[in-house]
Amino acid sequence: MKPDNLISLKDDMVAFIAGHGLRRFNGYITDEVPTVIFEDEDPDAWKDFVEHAKATGTSFVTMSEVMLEKSDVAILLEQLRDQSYPDPDAPEIDDAESLVKHVGKIGYLQLGFAHQGVMFLFETSTDWYEQFQELIDTITDLGGMVIDDHGHDHDED
Repeated sequence: MKPDNLISLKDDMVAFIAGHGLRRFNGYITDEVPTVIFEDEDPDAWKDFVEHAKATGTSFVTMSEVMLEKSDVAILLEQLRDQSYPDPDAPEIDDAESLVKHVGKIGYLQLGFAHQGVMFLFETSTDWYEQFQELIDTITDLGGMVIDDHGHDHDED
């Protein structure tokens, strides 16, 4: 079962990265950059990813997180209500309202490193974050707005 807050995983990642002598650069790698996604179902696969980064001789990895903000949920609800009018009981509205309990939690983490002109990425997310992204995609597909670069916030550690 996936955790519903990735804060302790983030803390573990920060310590592990530092323990390998690598620096962290706060930055989100977008889809426009050539990327390879690291795929492994093992919950500790991110450790292998960091070790691969070190093996390439890189001196830093990128790190990005998304913490759900109250404003993200409010904007999402407003957009969904506008699109669902006159049906105030649309199931997407209930789904969005259920996200309120996750405000302040980290739902997405991305690690990355560059090697030979390609970004290698490790990504992990919670179930609620994936639901949040699906709701944003629903709004986007229906011609609504997109929330803050798909909701990606970058903290300044």
